[in-house]
Amino acid sequence: MTASVLTLNAGSSSLKFALFEEADAAPTLRGQVDRIGGAGRILADGAEFDRIDKAVTVQDHTAALAEALALIEARLGTLKPAAVGHRIVHGGPAHDRPVLLDPAVIAGLEALRPFAPLHQPHNLSGIYAAQQAFPDAHQIGCFDTGFHRSQPKLNRVFALPHRYYEQGICRYGFHGLSYAHISRVLAAEHADLAPGRVVVAHLGNGASICALKEGQSVASTMGFSALDGLPMGTRCGQIDPGVLLYMMTEERMDAAAIQRLLYHEAGLLGLSGISNDMRELEAASDPQAALAIDYFAARIQRETGAFAAVLQGVDALVFTAGIGEHSATLRARVCDGLGWLGIALDPARNRVHAREISDETSPVKVLVIPTDEEAEIARSARALLDA
Repeated sequence: MTASVLTLNAGSSSLKFALFEEADAAPTLRGQVDRIGGAGRILADGAEFDRIDKAVTVQDHTAALAEALALIEARLGTLKPAAVGHRIVHGGPAHDRPVLLDPAVIAGLEALRPFAPLHQPHNLSGIYAAQQAFPDAHQIGCFDTGFHRSQPKLNRVFALPHRYYEQGICRYGFHGLSYAHISRVLAAEHADLAPGRVVVAHLGNGASICALKEGQSVASTMGFSALDGLPMGTRCGQIDPGVLLYMMTEERMDAAAIQRLLYHEAGLLGLSGISNDMRELEAASDPQAALAIDYFAARIQRETGAFAAVLQGVDALVFTAGIGEHSATLRARVCDGLGWLGIALDPARNRVHAREISDETSPVKVLVIPTDEEAEIARSARALLDA
């Protein structure tokens, strides 16, 4: 299939987009609209034109998509994609693979808003905006939870009465499109590692770790929601449920207040009191910034050790996503505490963000692999249309 595919990756405050005109080729255009809800920016790169970086004011995802389409049409002419592929954070128990977004499917995704309140509403906004803009295109949903459906039931259940599992209360895992891309890259470029035991650390404003065995997800730090596991930019990560009960009973916080705290006021921002941006924290001299970085690194080490137990050993550790790909300091902090696992970092390779940053003598390979959720969405959309 050679028809064009437009991908939309709608986040809580951003909209990433890419246009793929040929299968297995680099996108003709790639960009994003940042800070949706006010004064933001639109950035784009493409083979047909120079880099764009300009201020825009967008109040919602419909307006953000309009800005993106105007940019595309101004450079490439009228766009009529055969398909629009959407990143959808939560697919619930029903979806383990990409699917055409008909009214029944969309209604089911609407019911999952409480499962992922920071992301699902914006994913749905992107769908509705694309339906208006491209009424003749196939709308295809690609799910972050789908990749993790290979996990054994042991790693999906909570220690609750089984009726809750039957109601869909279980560990879903997220960032699945990113992990699927990394698994694909490993198979193509690291044939010796792909069949083995690999821990992948997706470290960005949202952060999680996934244990891969033979390229499939075995366990993930994220669970029922995108709150669990590692601390994130503004999300808490793992927390004792007793803390939430205390907030409810002693501080009289209702569900809305707790949700706001856990999703928007916690994580690196909450610990540091400064920022959710790792670059700003690394540049700060405030001891609270140092504490936030220390806590983040320590939790990554802890979860990597736990997944070494799950996998019964580790053959490779992969860093990906914004922080994982660009923070040599954070990678060094993490690896310095994992020497017992057989990880030895090469400082010079790490400083220049080499693809392989482990020392020649390291029993465990350490890699930096850029993630590409948009390419994974486009590949999945084409595969569904060709089926």
